Amino acid sequence: MNNIKNKTAYVTGGSKGIGYSVAEELMKAGGNAIITSRSQSSASAAADKLNAAGHPGKALGMEADVRSLESQRAAIARGKEEFGSVDVVVANAGVGHFANIADLTAEEWQETIDVNLTGVFNSVKAGLDELIANEGYLITIASLAGTNFFPKGSAYNASKFGLVGFTQAVMLDVRDKGVKVTTIMPGSVATFFNDHQPSEADAWKIQPEDIGQIVVDLLRMPARTLPSKVEVRPTTPKSK
Repeated sequence: MNNIKNKTAYVTGGSKGIGYSVAEELMKAGGNAIITSRSQSSASAAADKLNAAGHPGKALGMEADVRSLESQRAAIARGKEEFGSVDVVVANAGVGHFANIADLTAEEWQETIDVNLTGVFNSVKAGLDELIANEGYLITIASLAGTNFFPKGSAYNASKFGLVGFTQAVMLDVRDKGVKVTTIMPGSVATFFNDHQPSEADAWKIQPEDIGQIVVDLLRMPARTLPSKVEVRPTTPKSK
């Protein structure tokens, strides 16, 4: 997929942060972006902002919940109707609940698994036929927390360890069908994740547009080469 122009990407959690920046970088390269959010108003506002920026590609914002397979299928179908095909799926939507296991609630555990792991399964299942038909690309946004465990991370670690394993297994399932699969595993990123408000104090972190550029670079890789897992860290971490 060296030529991104006129290709269409389905990006979950695309109204802000990494998802928004992935959509923007793809649109700068001439691709189209279907961005989803649990809120139609948020998705529409993000798409309007992207379209107003004058990028070659176009954006479509829609409400879709990754926790529902039916919702994901409907969104993929709408995107195909709008653009003719869905060539790339970027499974980015995620949540974070961080607490000692003694304090972590069953509801927090369930939401973390439902969004970060089952949600990706739903997005992949919904988009699989399109990816196979178009010899497309699946990219999941995992985390370094998918290989590095930490205190108060039981739910998040479980979801991201599972996501890394899931993605690599899917890669083996579909590689003979012409579909490329990569999981991107960022460290600290300056986003709104977990109610964080990005500021100048986050200048040392990976910026969302950096992840967007990695996605574009992956899509431009020669067909013969597959970086199946990409770990990304800040060059100079903040001193503790």
